[in-house]
Amino acid sequence: YFIMASGVGVSDECVTLFAELKKKQHRYLIMKVSDDNTEIVIEHTGARDESYTDFTSKLPKESGRYGIFDYDYKMDDGSSRDKIVFVLWAPDDAPIKAKMLYTSSKADFKKSLGEGIGCEVQGTDASEIDEQEVLEKVLKLSR
Repeated sequence: YFIMASGVGVSDECVTLFAELKKKQHRYLIMKVSDDNTEIVIEHTGARDESYTDFTSKLPKESGRYGIFDYDYKMDDGSSRDKIVFVLWAPDDAPIKAKMLYTSSKADFKKSLGEGIGCEVQGTDASEIDEQEVLEKVLKLSR
């Protein structure tokens, strides 16, 4: 169990499920800060056959979340690659205090998960976490 500088802990389940995602057992994870603001907990897991659209459709419009997506894509030469994408979702419509908690806890949360995150995306509205944006970012990192 890991407690961050923000005072929020990370549930063991987050760490366990992230390890499983790296072994291709899940397509994505969506985590939230618990209602009492004490720890980051799993809210959704996605099966391997789910899409990026399935993932983003589960992010609430008025509330922050952390998302981790195992993203498969093709390079310009047609070769297949994948990167684990970390998403900080802090929508404009979320309360300021909640957005600050998600933002201030992000670095320590990522650290608590260990190795494996290949790309990070931050979104305050849907256009910033659009699949095309993510694809361009992972392609840049892969060149």
